[in-house]
This record gives sequence, structure tokens and C-alpha cells, in this order.
Amino acid sequence: MRRDVLELRAFYASPRGGAAREMLGRKVVEAWGDAAGLDVLGLGYATPFLDSLRPKARRVIAAMPAQQGVEVWPGGRGNLTVLADEFALPLANALFDRILCVHALEESESAPALLAEVCRVLAPSGRVIVAAAARNGLWSNAEGTPFGHGRPFTRGQLEDLLREAGLEPTGYTRALYAPPFTWAARWADGFEQVGARLWPGFAGLILMEAVKQTFAVKPRGSRARIRSRAPGILAPVPAGRVSQAKPFDDKAPRA
Repeated sequence: MRRDVLELRAFYASPRGGAAREMLGRKVVEAWGDAAGLDVLGLGYATPFLDSLRPKARRVIAAMPAQQGVEVWPGGRGNLTVLADEFALPLANALFDRILCVHALEESESAPALLAEVCRVLAPSGRVIVAAAARNGLWSNAEGTPFGHGRPFTRGQLEDLLREAGLEPTGYTRALYAPPFTWAARWADGFEQVGARLWPGFAGLILMEAVKQTFAVKPRGSRARIRSRAPGILAPVPAGRVSQAKPFDDKAPRA
């Protein structure tokens, strides 16, 4: 069962949630820049990480699963969120250049079906980042946080799920090295720098980027829009391997 949207909002308003927003949000900006002129979708509970993209993106929408509930975002302005069936998003085929999935996979009744829907609405040259709780990390056991609920993943499991959905992994990174305690939130940046070097396998989150396998695209009902590659896109790699190119350049062994 998914965490309620009110629980998620309360977590990101706390010191621990603020640290998580900073560490994860930084990785998204490193990978995608400001998403200038692009169409962006946040799936799950991704709104804490979309604010930095909204000023220059062409369109930003947040889709929240029906079991979770939905909130108005951004506050005080026109609403950009929608309550949706995660297995049948009310969105056209091949619409989005960037899709960010946060708090989406761990509590889904069918992660493969959810990712298949992500693939459907992703443009042929689009990129998706999936952020999920790491099986070996401390955060997956912290029941007082959203990352301590549902199924955590290893890097290999995320790779397999993405490929099953028609998405090819191109890079990965990790985040949230600080322990999931309130006192550690103020030192989160220091933990992030040290942890990435000394204990990379114990990060709280795995972030994996993937691209659509365009040879398998069969648009239905709408005309797919072909986008040129955005500057800084990860170099293509042979099938079955994950790129170690920046910005997702962790060198930890597959676990």
C-alpha cells in the first residue's frame, strides 16, 4: 500500500526530508541541467525535485498515483498535478522528453507495468531517471521515512526492470549517504562527499537513467515527436552494460 500524500508532504517538510530533497535534486540537475524547452513529467511524488526545472522547461506535469492521493502544486499558482492510474496515465504517447520517477516503483503493485507506461509516454529520444531505495542502504530500513516502505532495489534489479519495459539503462549514481536520523540532516552534504568515496555501496538511493529503445516504438493515436539530443546526454553504451560516464559515474560493483 502506498504512503499517503500527506505523509510524503510532511516528510519533505522535515529536516531529513529537506536533506533528501537537496541530495537527490542535485543529482537530477547534474544530469539534465535546467531542461530548457523540454516537456517534463514527474511520476510518483516528484514535486520536491521539479521546482528547479519548471522555470525553463516547456511543460512540467506531476502525475500522482490514485492510491497515494494528489496535492496542488505549485502552491499559489495554477495547478500542474493530476491524480492518475499509474498503469494507464491520461497522457498521449511519446509526449515527454524527460520523466522523473520518485516514490513510484517501491510501492507499486506492478513495477514492470508502471515502467511500461513510462516507456509509452516517453519521446523516442527521451530520458528517464528512476530513483529507488537501495537494498543495502540504511534508508530502506528506516520506517519513519517513505524510503523504508515497499520494495528496495539493487542496481541489477533496476537494470532488468528497465530493459523489460523497453528502456535501455545508460548510467547510474547513488545518493543519501547520511544516516536516516534527524541529527544527521545538517551534515548531509559532508556525508555525501565522504560516503561516495569510502562506502558507495551503502547509499540510501540508487538513481538510474535510461533511454527509450526507439526501434521498438509503435506510436498509437498520436504522432511521435523526434527530439534532438540535449547537450550533456550520456554516451551510448553496448546493450547489457551501464555507462560509467558523468554525471552518473559511480564505480561501485553491481549489487
